[in-house]
Amino acid sequence: MNIDWAALGTVFGVSLVATVALVGLFTLGIVGLSKQPEPAAPGGSAGGSLVLARAGAYVCFGLCAAAVAYGIYLIVA
Repeated sequence: MNIDWAALGTVFGVSLVATVALVGLFTLGIVGLSKQPEPAAPGGSAGGSLVLARAGAYVCFGLCAAAVAYGIYLIVA
């Protein structure tokens, strides 16, 4: 039995980077959804920051779903 250590190291490295990236994206999505509205200051609006945080969270969750779907596609195909 002959083990290709270079290929095993490549698979390990790619898996590690993909896992850290996916967990990081999901964490950013959770942080974006957990943002609470701040009381509006006189003459200002606090809604823009909240909408931007929610939109960013949904983008992060969408990217996570796309990465999972692509992984399933690679396994099935």
